[in-house]
Amino acid sequence: MFRDKKRIHFIYLLIDIFLICSCFYLSYRLKFGLILYPQSPPLLKNYSSLFIFWGVILILFLNNYRLYSTDRSLTIPLEILQVSKAVITASIVLAVVIFGLKIAFMSRFIFIVASLSLFVTLSFWRTVKRIIIRHRITQGYYNFNLLIVGAGRAGRELVEEIEENPYLGLRIVGFLDDYKVDNIKDYKILGKIKDLEKIVRRNFVDEIYLTIPSQRKLVSEVISRGIKLRKTVRVLADNFEIPTYQVKINYVGLLPLVSYYEQSMHGTDQAIKRIFDILVSLAALIIALPLFLIIAFLINMDSPGPVFYISQRAGRKSKIFNFYKFRSMYAGADKEKATLLSRSEVKGPVFKIKKDPRMTRIGKILRRYSLDELPQLINVLKGDMSLVGPRPLPMEESSKCEEWQLRRLEVKPGIACLAQVRGRSDLSFYKWSKWDLWYIDNWSFGLDMRILLWIIPAVLKRKGAY
Repeated sequence: MFRDKKRIHFIYLLIDIFLICSCFYLSYRLKFGLILYPQSPPLLKNYSSLFIFWGVILILFLNNYRLYSTDRSLTIPLEILQVSKAVITASIVLAVVIFGLKIAFMSRFIFIVASLSLFVTLSFWRTVKRIIIRHRITQGYYNFNLLIVGAGRAGRELVEEIEENPYLGLRIVGFLDDYKVDNIKDYKILGKIKDLEKIVRRNFVDEIYLTIPSQRKLVSEVISRGIKLRKTVRVLADNFEIPTYQVKINYVGLLPLVSYYEQSMHGTDQAIKRIFDILVSLAALIIALPLFLIIAFLINMDSPGPVFYISQRAGRKSKIFNFYKFRSMYAGADKEKATLLSRSEVKGPVFKIKKDPRMTRIGKILRRYSLDELPQLINVLKGDMSLVGPRPLPMEESSKCEEWQLRRLEVKPGIACLAQVRGRSDLSFYKWSKWDLWYIDNWSFGLDMRILLWIIPAVLKRKGAY
């Protein structure tokens, strides 16, 4: 298996070398081709040393960003982001060298065209590669047999996540648990934890996942036994109610210490996020103006009442703001909410019904494709909301949140959030809050970009949209 990985990594490297050389040659020919450059062009060998240096530096950065590995958990947007980092960094290094050595013959046209073509080609082939590999994995190839130790709530959560991400190629063979006897979904309890060695060998287990981290002595024992069996052992953090702080391993002498620390958003990060919100929301409002007019016309034709539905929501630090949506229910529908509370299909303080009788005909279509949310771009432009962040709740629902869930109000609410990608209204409010807190504690500008990319297929699939 190790030899197979080395061979695959070598093939990846050869493909990159071919694409890099092609990009360099293409940019040279576009600049100094006989048609575009009738004068005598500089010899290609004058550029060769720069191209070789550029290519070597780029490959080193690609390797540094683990782009020659086969990490299945790496998403396509994140892999493209890693490629862009490698290309930009390598290009900056080359620019510094050109400036420092005062190399005059290097064309800016070649530099720009080569940089863009490197990003496009290296990203494109990796996207195609990952799509092909994911398809093969979902067909049953290259799968890992997985044994889960612990059939409690954390074990069930793990099953759901594995089923949501089939491209990871994790095939659950079953559970080990000292107290449970009932099956979890379609997966059997194969025995007790003392039966680990026997179950691992009989089921050809590749990886062992531990979902009982609070039982430290038992966890240590299972890890030791798993390592003796030469199997990968992974431990799931089971503290869903507390913040998922950043974790680092520090040492005092030879003793390892797990350090938890809070990653707060720096002032510069907040400024970048706000600038991005303003630019994108302004551009989106201008582009979507014809769509706004069409939706407004359809709402007026469908039922009497205002085009916009305005309600008060809890924003950052519980600041109240006016929240804009296209009206999807008949006028005065809020007055009937109290009579429908018992029919809510979402656990927790939030109120959701799949077939809400108050919905208008056009309102059902708007909700299905989340078009009713478009006016919130105005909230983003005003500064009440962000493009990405926890969804804002009505005041009466926000007041019913548990204390640990109130951390959702530490940041600006958003149009898109991580929980929408994970299932939207199909999630319980408990899970919804868990994803909101994960987003807050792991925020980065790159994470916002990925959520905005993920939200598009989530909306088109219409899963949990009601």
